[in-house]
Amino acid sequence: MEIIIDIPESVVQAIRLPEQRIEHDIRVELALSLYQQSILSFGKARELAGLGKYEFGKLLGERKIIRHYGQEELRQDSEYANS
Repeated sequence: MEIIIDIPESVVQAIRLPEQRIEHDIRVELALSLYQQSILSFGKARELAGLGKYEFGKLLGERKIIRHYGQEELRQDSEYANS
């Protein structure tokens, strides 16, 4: 399933960003918010944001969002370390 969010034109025009950055930045902000609320895992949030592990982790730090480190993240890190 894919979800398309309809943002009113007046809101899009009020966003103070270059047009080519609006969609990406909204996706990043949504990903950060959903991750912070524990709605999305780290991996899925960074996928939504379109960022790599390092980039998304760095952004969490810059925003002072506490990283949730659970069993799934431990498993992923272990797999990565062993590959």
